[in-house]
Amino acid sequence: MSRICMLTGKAPLTGHRVSHAHNKTKRRFLPNLHKKRFYLPKEKIWITLIVSSAALRNIDKNGLEEVLKKARKKRSKHNKPLIKGIRI
Repeated sequence: MSRICMLTGKAPLTGHRVSHAHNKTKRRFLPNLHKKRFYLPKEKIWITLIVSSAALRNIDKNGLEEVLKKARKKRSKHNKPLIKGIRI
C-alpha cells in the first residue's frame, strides 16, 4: 500500500532525526492515513478510500461528492486516475 492520500495527494516527507550531539540521520514523516468506507447515495455503492485526517475534515465540511469533484479536477491536470468506476 502506498502511503499517499487518494483525495489530497499527501505523501511522506523526508528530513533528519537530530540527536543531542547534532548527529543527523535520515527519517520519514508519514501522513496520518486511514482506510475508510464511504457510501455514495447517487451511485448506490460503497467505496473504500485511503484518506488523510485533513481529507476526512474536508469531507465532513463539504460533503463527499464535492471533495471527489475537486480531487478529480486536480488529478486530471496530472493525468492520474483517482477512482475507477465512479462517475462524479
